[in-house]
Amino acid sequence: MTAPRHRIAVLALDDAVPFDVGIPGQVFGSARRDERSLYSVRVCSPGAAPVDTTAGYSIQPKYGLDEIATADTVLIPGVRGATAAGREYPAEALDAIRAAAARGARVASICTGAFVLAATGLLDGRRATTHWLWADAFRARYPQVTLDPDVLFIDEGTIATSAGVAAGIDLCLHLVRRDQGSEVANRAARRCVAPPWRDGGQAQYVERPVPTASGASTGPTRAWALDHLDEPLDLATLAAHAGMSVRTFTRRFRQETGRAPGPWLIAHRVDRARHLLEETDLSVDRIADRAGFGTTASLRQHFAAAVGTSPGA
Repeated sequence: MTAPRHRIAVLALDDAVPFDVGIPGQVFGSARRDERSLYSVRVCSPGAAPVDTTAGYSIQPKYGLDEIATADTVLIPGVRGATAAGREYPAEALDAIRAAAARGARVASICTGAFVLAATGLLDGRRATTHWLWADAFRARYPQVTLDPDVLFIDEGTIATSAGVAAGIDLCLHLVRRDQGSEVANRAARRCVAPPWRDGGQAQYVERPVPTASGASTGPTRAWALDHLDEPLDLATLAAHAGMSVRTFTRRFRQETGRAPGPWLIAHRVDRARHLLEETDLSVDRIADRAGFGTTASLRQHFAAAVGTSPGA
């Protein structure tokens, strides 16, 4: 028997960011198994009314808020950042989001959609993120939310938030990976011509993503490290491969990736382990070795911290 498709309601409100509105349909619509679509994505608005966008044109959703009442996931795209902190949002829309969360639906926001989500009270006492440009305005309006504007996305299980624009793609691919596994998510990324995986803890703003023509980059060493994850890779080894001092390598690595080398390595090793767990019949002990964790205990510790479950599960 074929499992029903995961239903996603995308809530578009006036002054919506059209790129954000389109992300869920593109990413989740690209998630397939044996060419079967795994998600149903529907854009809705209060009363199925036309919605103005920040791009100077309107969009006409086909669906009203009833879609939220039956959705497995509710996604809230960004709204105009300059007015997000001072405006009120439709009460019927906020009530629909609260009701969805109360019955166990997953709720997520893209970019300044976090302002809408925070208005429901569902982010109170939680970690959340939004576009770094509007962080101060968000904190001023929602001081009860623990805002972290230095990451791409935050997944707290039934609630997730992302930073601006491209980080919405990262979040949607992350949710596909969580729902359907790495292979489906990677294929969806290829269909979208997007990076298959960016760690949610990566900085929103990377100081030097592209080195100058005369400057040294850690890029070749990062590529080499991904091919040697099963080997001991300490900071001295990485710096030596790059032909830099440890101090210089660490500084440039952070400038180019937004992360320190250690957490970057662990994140990629967890991703390698997850792929092997899903796609091979290797034992957990063997996967721990292949992913570079050395011991099963180390794999379990880092895997649980990153994924929220055990390798066996």
